[in-house]
Amino acid sequence: MWDNKDLDTLVDIAVAAGQEILAVYNDVTQPEVTLKDDNSPLTDADRRAHQLIVHRLSQFTPDTPVLSEESEGIGAQERLSWRRYWLVDPLDGTKEFVNRNGEFTVNIALIDNGDPVMGIVHVPVTGVSYLGIKQPAQQLAGAWKIDEAGVSKAIRSRACQKNKALAVVASRNHRGDILDKVLDELGVAFKGVEVVSMGSSLKICLVAEGKADLYPRLAPTCEWDTAAAHAVLAGAGGEIVDTDFQPLRYNQKDELLNPFFLVLGDTDFSWDALLLPLLK
Repeated sequence: MWDNKDLDTLVDIAVAAGQEILAVYNDVTQPEVTLKDDNSPLTDADRRAHQLIVHRLSQFTPDTPVLSEESEGIGAQERLSWRRYWLVDPLDGTKEFVNRNGEFTVNIALIDNGDPVMGIVHVPVTGVSYLGIKQPAQQLAGAWKIDEAGVSKAIRSRACQKNKALAVVASRNHRGDILDKVLDELGVAFKGVEVVSMGSSLKICLVAEGKADLYPRLAPTCEWDTAAAHAVLAGAGGEIVDTDFQPLRYNQKDELLNPFFLVLGDTDFSWDALLLPLLK
């Protein structure tokens, strides 16, 4: 059972990782960027945040393994044997980091039996953090936004209203014909669509705090991209589902790619009736 002291420790780890990232971000020289095998960018900030998080989590919960995007030497067979583990993206939004727009985050999630039960998303540039706990038996279950001054406020996803415009989060870099068709249909079903662009896992956090209603992600992502914000969203009353409207789960297969998914703020709304015909 987690208590407030444990949550403070988790926040401290994410904030400390953010400081490692800012040390590189605020350097007057342009950060050196290398490409990994999958052509995704890697910087010294990724490495420094990774090393700090893995070290601190290993001290915090010695018996819980840690899987980071930058981890090496952890095979699928070993990983699939884990029931409970930390899933980390030490710097989500490396492209945003390189482009210096501030929309990058530190993501730390606790996965239990495929379910993201706790997560923190920290924004180094602003100092804002999003924290969520999903566990049903957990007295601390819920979601919170911690502002730049360290003040915590509970957040909830919002209900959809067809007599109003729908706020839809969309990626700047990943659009396509299917998404355009979905947006067109949503504009007919609601009083128009307001498209909000945002980088990294902050897109999911916008839905969690009730500033957007829907985020259709119809492009590839990895499990560490979504897990922490998924826990925040679930604690706030929302959910992430695949295009068959089944809850998104983690560490269920050899690869760590997510299926295409939908981030839903209002889980009581009949999204399936509206969107399933468009996604098949």
